[in-house]
Amino acid sequence: MLDGPQKIVDRLREFQRAVRGVVMKSHRAGAINEVARISHADTIYKIDTDVDPILVAFCEEWAKTTPLVLIAEGLEDAAGKEVEHLVFPQGTRESDAKIRLIVDPIDGTRQIMYDKRSAWALAGVAPNKGAGTRLSDIEVSVMTELPTSKLGWGDVLWATRGAGAEGVREPLFSGCGTSVPLRLSPSSSDRIDHGYAMICNFFPGTKVLSSELIEFLVRNLIGPADVTRATVFDDQYISTGGQFYELLVVHDRFNADLRPAFYRMQYQPEGLCCHPYDCAALLIAQEAGVIITDTKGAALDGPLDTTTGISWVGYANERLRKRIEPLLLEFLSRRKVHS
Repeated sequence: MLDGPQKIVDRLREFQRAVRGVVMKSHRAGAINEVARISHADTIYKIDTDVDPILVAFCEEWAKTTPLVLIAEGLEDAAGKEVEHLVFPQGTRESDAKIRLIVDPIDGTRQIMYDKRSAWALAGVAPNKGAGTRLSDIEVSVMTELPTSKLGWGDVLWATRGAGAEGVREPLFSGCGTSVPLRLSPSSSDRIDHGYAMICNFFPGTKVLSSELIEFLVRNLIGPADVTRATVFDDQYISTGGQFYELLVVHDRFNADLRPAFYRMQYQPEGLCCHPYDCAALLIAQEAGVIITDTKGAALDGPLDTTTGISWVGYANERLRKRIEPLLLEFLSRRKVHS
């Protein structure tokens, strides 16, 4: 068990507030959509590199009292070699660290760098169980909205294992008011018609399969598509944290990101997809009542790293799961996908 979970929440909120400040400053400066480099996990854009020094300084300060292992995208060791994790303070043995901190400082870079839609700062903390530490070991998670330039408010959500999830809506500028509680309540509907339900369909390569799957689900849940009416709505939010958020604030009823499964179905190498650090806020969704599973229907889990491909399925409630999951598993089984 982690010591002082509320202090950890407060510390992570402070860090993410600093990240939000950098993003808001970057909006004013412009030119944040430049490619900085390509990492093993994803493309690193200029806006991502703007927050790197803040993350390192944050870990150095925290490690003065709590030795930690940082897992994040685009880290480099003292020799400039790309690594998946760093131990703080420098020189500390990994086994001596008290906690493992998995972070995605900007989840949703592609949308925020064009000022289209909010990104999210994500963080999760687990007791250090070595390389075998998993998403299911995370005991504290915090996520903070990184707003577009026109917004005056931003949401912050957090959870500690077994204590539920909480959130607030904060003013981004002085004079805008005071923070107000954010109601976290997934949809209670057991139907997808007249609601948002989708399969992730972000980039070319898996669009055909994702479209086939949603058509299959809608046909079996509602009936043949009536093209004269729009009965199921689609929202491609290029941010795992953002997708979890939409599920737990009643906006979406069902969402699934099955890119690793789709790559295997098409005998493709594993391309760009969701990774565990994108799921750093998984605990918040779970504590708020959202059901997140893998492609077998088991609770979503995975190692704390930045490279393992993650397929996930999200349901706003158990009744929706009972209706949708058998159909989804049938579709994947027909395509010979079992994991």
